[in-house]
Amino acid sequence: MRRALIAGNWKMNGAGDAAAALLQVVAKAEPGAADLVVCPPFTALSEAQRLLCGTFVQWGAQNVYPAPSGAYTGEISPAMLTALGCRWCICGHSERRQLLGETDGFVGQKVRAVLDAGMTPILCVGETAGERQDGRTASVVEREVEKGLTEVAADEAARLVIAYEPIWAIGAGQAATAEEAEEACGWLRECVFRLFGRAAADGVRILYGGSVGSGNIASFLAMPDIDGALIGGASLRADEFISIYNTAKA
Repeated sequence: MRRALIAGNWKMNGAGDAAAALLQVVAKAEPGAADLVVCPPFTALSEAQRLLCGTFVQWGAQNVYPAPSGAYTGEISPAMLTALGCRWCICGHSERRQLLGETDGFVGQKVRAVLDAGMTPILCVGETAGERQDGRTASVVEREVEKGLTEVAADEAARLVIAYEPIWAIGAGQAATAEEAEEACGWLRECVFRLFGRAAADGVRILYGGSVGSGNIASFLAMPDIDGALIGGASLRADEFISIYNTAKA
Protein backbone atom coordinates (compact mmCIF):
# COMPACT_ATOMS: atom_id res chain seq x y z
CA MET A 1 0.00 0.00 0.00
CA ARG A 2 1.34 3.42 -0.97
CA ARG A 3 2.11 5.77 1.90
CA ALA A 4 0.53 9.23 1.75
CA LEU A 5 2.82 12.19 1.13
CA ILE A 6 2.25 15.87 1.88
CA ALA A 7 4.91 18.19 0.45
CA GLY A 8 5.09 21.96 0.83
CA ASN A 9 6.53 24.17 -1.89
CA TRP A 10 7.31 27.59 -0.43
CA LYS A 11 8.30 28.98 -3.84
CA MET A 12 10.10 32.36 -3.50
CA ASN A 13 8.89 32.96 0.05
CA GLY A 14 10.31 32.54 3.53
CA ALA A 15 13.24 34.79 4.31
CA GLY A 16 15.21 35.08 7.53
CA ASP A 17 13.26 34.83 10.75
CA ALA A 18 10.02 34.00 8.92
CA ALA A 19 11.54 30.79 7.57
CA ALA A 20 12.80 29.75 11.00
CA ALA A 21 9.44 30.46 12.63
CA LEU A 22 7.57 28.36 10.08
CA LEU A 23 10.05 25.50 10.30
CA GLN A 24 9.82 25.46 14.09
CA VAL A 25 6.07 24.89 13.90
CA VAL A 26 6.38 22.21 11.22
CA ALA A 27 9.03 20.44 13.31
CA LYS A 28 6.41 19.85 16.01
CA ALA A 29 4.13 17.81 13.74
CA GLU A 30 3.41 14.34 15.08
CA PRO A 31 4.46 11.34 12.96
CA GLY A 32 1.73 9.15 11.54
CA ALA A 33 0.72 7.21 8.44
CA ALA A 34 2.02 9.86 6.03
CA ASP A 35 5.29 11.51 5.04
CA LEU A 36 5.77 15.25 5.50
CA VAL A 37 8.23 17.24 3.37
CA VAL A 38 9.01 20.94 3.09
CA CYS A 39 10.78 22.56 0.14
CA PRO A 40 11.89 26.06 1.16
CA PRO A 41 14.05 28.33 -1.01
CA PHE A 42 17.77 27.61 -1.19
CA THR A 43 18.54 30.30 1.37
CA ALA A 44 16.53 28.48 4.04
CA LEU A 45 17.83 24.96 3.45
CA SER A 46 20.54 25.20 6.09
CA GLU A 47 17.91 26.38 8.57
CA ALA A 48 15.70 23.45 7.59
CA GLN A 49 18.60 21.10 8.24
CA ARG A 50 19.22 22.67 11.64
CA LEU A 51 15.61 22.70 12.81
CA LEU A 52 14.26 19.52 11.23
CA CYS A 53 17.22 17.20 11.78
CA GLY A 54 16.18 14.57 14.30
CA THR A 55 12.47 14.92 13.51
CA PHE A 56 10.48 12.76 11.09
CA VAL A 57 9.94 15.78 8.81
CA GLN A 58 12.10 15.76 5.68
CA TRP A 59 13.17 18.64 3.48
CA GLY A 60 14.06 19.18 -0.13
CA ALA A 61 14.77 21.75 -2.84
CA GLN A 62 12.61 23.44 -5.42
CA ASN A 63 15.12 23.06 -8.23
CA VAL A 64 18.52 21.70 -9.22
CA TYR A 65 20.97 21.99 -12.10
CA PRO A 66 21.84 18.62 -13.69
CA ALA A 67 25.63 18.85 -13.43
CA PRO A 68 28.04 18.03 -10.58
CA SER A 69 29.83 21.41 -10.78
CA GLY A 70 30.96 23.99 -13.28
CA ALA A 71 30.37 27.42 -14.78
CA TYR A 72 26.65 27.64 -14.12
CA THR A 73 26.28 30.97 -12.37
CA GLY A 74 23.35 31.11 -9.98
CA GLU A 75 22.65 27.37 -10.09
CA ILE A 76 22.98 24.64 -7.46
CA SER A 77 24.16 21.07 -7.90
CA PRO A 78 22.73 17.82 -6.56
CA ALA A 79 25.76 17.36 -4.29
CA MET A 80 25.24 20.80 -2.79
CA LEU A 81 21.67 19.82 -1.93
CA THR A 82 22.57 16.48 -0.37
CA ALA A 83 25.24 18.24 1.70
CA LEU A 84 22.37 20.23 3.19
CA GLY A 85 20.47 17.05 4.01
CA CYS A 86 17.99 17.28 1.15
CA ARG A 87 16.25 14.04 0.28
CA TRP A 88 13.76 15.47 -2.22
CA CYS A 89 13.82 17.83 -5.19
CA ILE A 90 11.01 19.31 -7.25
CA CYS A 91 11.63 18.98 -11.00
CA GLY A 92 9.74 20.70 -13.80
CA HIS A 93 7.32 22.89 -11.90
CA SER A 94 5.05 24.70 -14.36
CA GLU A 95 6.33 28.09 -13.21
CA ARG A 96 9.83 27.12 -14.30
CA ARG A 97 8.56 25.64 -17.55
CA GLN A 98 6.54 28.74 -18.39
CA LEU A 99 8.63 31.58 -16.94
CA LEU A 100 12.12 30.17 -17.47
CA GLY A 101 11.62 28.08 -20.58
CA GLU A 102 12.50 24.68 -19.17
CA THR A 103 11.87 21.98 -21.75
CA ASP A 104 10.64 18.44 -21.18
CA GLY A 105 14.09 17.13 -22.06
CA PHE A 106 15.86 19.42 -19.59
CA VAL A 107 13.43 18.38 -16.86
CA GLY A 108 14.28 14.76 -17.67
CA GLN A 109 17.97 15.52 -17.12
CA LYS A 110 17.13 16.93 -13.70
CA VAL A 111 15.15 13.83 -12.76
CA ARG A 112 18.16 11.69 -13.69
CA ALA A 113 20.57 13.88 -11.71
CA VAL A 114 18.33 13.81 -8.64
CA LEU A 115 18.09 10.03 -8.72
CA ASP A 116 21.84 9.68 -9.17
CA ALA A 117 22.35 11.83 -6.07
CA GLY A 118 20.17 9.51 -4.00
CA MET A 119 17.30 11.96 -3.70
CA THR A 120 13.68 11.54 -4.72
CA PRO A 121 12.46 13.66 -7.63
CA ILE A 122 8.96 15.16 -7.54
CA LEU A 123 8.19 15.46 -11.24
CA CYS A 124 5.52 18.11 -11.88
CA VAL A 125 3.19 17.90 -14.85
CA GLY A 126 0.01 19.72 -15.80
CA GLU A 127 -2.00 21.38 -18.55
CA THR A 128 -3.05 24.97 -19.18
CA ALA A 129 -6.67 26.08 -19.25
CA GLY A 130 -6.55 26.24 -23.04
CA GLU A 131 -5.13 22.73 -23.34
CA ARG A 132 -7.86 21.43 -21.06
CA GLN A 133 -10.58 23.18 -23.08
CA ASP A 134 -9.17 21.58 -26.22
CA GLY A 135 -9.38 18.13 -24.64
CA ARG A 136 -5.61 17.73 -24.53
CA THR A 137 -5.07 17.09 -20.81
CA ALA A 138 -4.18 13.42 -21.25
CA SER A 139 -1.79 13.99 -24.15
CA VAL A 140 -0.01 16.88 -22.40
CA VAL A 141 0.57 15.20 -19.05
CA GLU A 142 1.50 11.89 -20.63
CA ARG A 143 4.06 13.63 -22.87
CA GLU A 144 5.57 15.42 -19.88
CA VAL A 145 5.83 12.14 -17.96
CA GLU A 146 7.32 10.22 -20.87
CA LYS A 147 9.91 12.93 -21.59
CA GLY A 148 10.61 13.50 -17.91
CA LEU A 149 11.31 9.82 -17.31
CA THR A 150 13.28 9.07 -20.48
CA GLU A 151 16.48 8.41 -18.53
CA VAL A 152 14.83 6.39 -15.75
CA ALA A 153 15.10 2.59 -15.56
CA ALA A 154 12.16 0.37 -14.67
CA ASP A 155 13.67 -0.69 -11.35
CA GLU A 156 13.99 2.98 -10.33
CA ALA A 157 10.43 4.01 -11.10
CA ALA A 158 9.01 3.19 -7.68
CA ARG A 159 11.39 5.80 -6.20
CA LEU A 160 9.64 8.54 -8.16
CA VAL A 161 6.90 10.92 -7.14
CA ILE A 162 4.74 12.56 -9.81
CA ALA A 163 2.70 15.66 -9.03
CA TYR A 164 -0.28 16.51 -11.21
CA GLU A 165 -0.64 20.28 -11.01
CA PRO A 166 -3.10 21.72 -13.52
CA ILE A 167 -1.69 25.13 -14.37
CA TRP A 168 -5.14 26.70 -14.35
CA ALA A 169 -5.60 25.76 -10.67
CA ILE A 170 -2.23 26.84 -9.25
CA GLY A 171 -2.69 29.86 -7.03
CA ALA A 172 -6.13 30.47 -8.53
CA GLY A 173 -8.18 29.66 -5.44
CA GLN A 174 -10.16 27.22 -7.57
CA ALA A 175 -8.95 23.63 -7.37
CA ALA A 176 -9.79 20.86 -9.74
CA THR A 177 -12.55 18.65 -8.43
CA ALA A 178 -11.45 15.41 -6.84
CA GLU A 179 -12.96 13.58 -9.81
CA GLU A 180 -11.04 15.72 -12.34
CA ALA A 181 -7.81 15.20 -10.45
CA GLU A 182 -8.41 11.47 -10.14
CA GLU A 183 -9.01 11.14 -13.87
CA ALA A 184 -5.69 12.83 -14.66
CA CYS A 185 -3.80 10.88 -11.99
CA GLY A 186 -5.27 7.69 -13.40
CA TRP A 187 -3.87 8.59 -16.81
CA LEU A 188 -0.49 9.20 -15.21
CA ARG A 189 -0.48 5.84 -13.45
CA GLU A 190 -1.45 4.14 -16.69
CA CYS A 191 1.40 5.96 -18.43
CA VAL A 192 3.87 4.66 -15.85
CA PHE A 193 2.45 1.17 -16.41
CA ARG A 194 3.06 1.42 -20.15
CA LEU A 195 6.61 2.65 -19.57
CA PHE A 196 7.73 0.42 -16.71
CA GLY A 197 5.16 -2.27 -15.91
CA ARG A 198 2.58 -2.97 -13.24
CA ALA A 199 4.88 -3.07 -10.20
CA ALA A 200 6.21 0.40 -10.97
CA ALA A 201 2.73 1.78 -11.61
CA ASP A 202 1.46 0.35 -8.35
CA GLY A 203 4.44 1.71 -6.43
CA VAL A 204 4.83 5.25 -7.73
CA ARG A 205 3.19 7.95 -5.62
CA ILE A 206 1.08 10.50 -7.49
CA LEU A 207 0.15 13.79 -5.86
CA TYR A 208 -2.35 16.48 -6.71
CA GLY A 209 -1.43 20.17 -6.46
CA GLY A 210 -3.36 23.34 -7.11
CA SER A 211 -5.34 25.35 -4.54
CA VAL A 212 -5.28 22.53 -1.99
CA GLY A 213 -6.32 23.37 1.57
CA SER A 214 -7.63 21.77 4.74
CA GLY A 215 -11.16 22.06 3.40
CA ASN A 216 -10.66 19.91 0.31
CA ILE A 217 -7.67 17.65 1.01
CA ALA A 218 -9.84 14.77 2.26
CA SER A 219 -11.74 14.63 -1.03
CA PHE A 220 -8.50 14.21 -2.96
CA LEU A 221 -7.08 11.61 -0.59
CA ALA A 222 -10.27 9.56 -0.95
CA MET A 223 -9.41 8.90 -4.60
CA PRO A 224 -7.58 5.63 -5.34
CA ASP A 225 -4.89 7.12 -7.59
CA ILE A 226 -4.12 10.22 -5.49
CA ASP A 227 -1.51 9.59 -2.79
CA GLY A 228 -1.15 13.07 -1.33
CA ALA A 229 -0.60 16.67 -2.32
CA LEU A 230 2.02 19.20 -3.33
CA ILE A 231 0.98 22.31 -1.43
CA GLY A 232 1.85 25.86 -2.48
CA GLY A 233 0.37 28.86 -0.68
CA ALA A 234 -1.14 26.85 2.17
CA SER A 235 2.32 25.52 3.10
CA LEU A 236 3.25 29.05 4.18
CA ARG A 237 0.52 29.05 6.84
CA ALA A 238 1.78 26.69 9.50
CA ASP A 239 -1.56 25.79 11.07
CA GLU A 240 -3.16 25.18 7.69
CA PHE A 241 -0.25 23.07 6.47
CA ILE A 242 -0.25 20.94 9.60
CA SER A 243 -4.03 20.54 9.35
CA ILE A 244 -3.64 19.20 5.81
CA TYR A 245 -0.95 16.79 7.00
CA ASN A 246 -3.04 15.64 9.96
CA THR A 247 -5.86 14.72 7.58
CA ALA A 248 -3.44 12.69 5.50
CA LYS A 249 -1.84 10.88 8.41
CA ALA A 250 -5.26 9.88 9.73
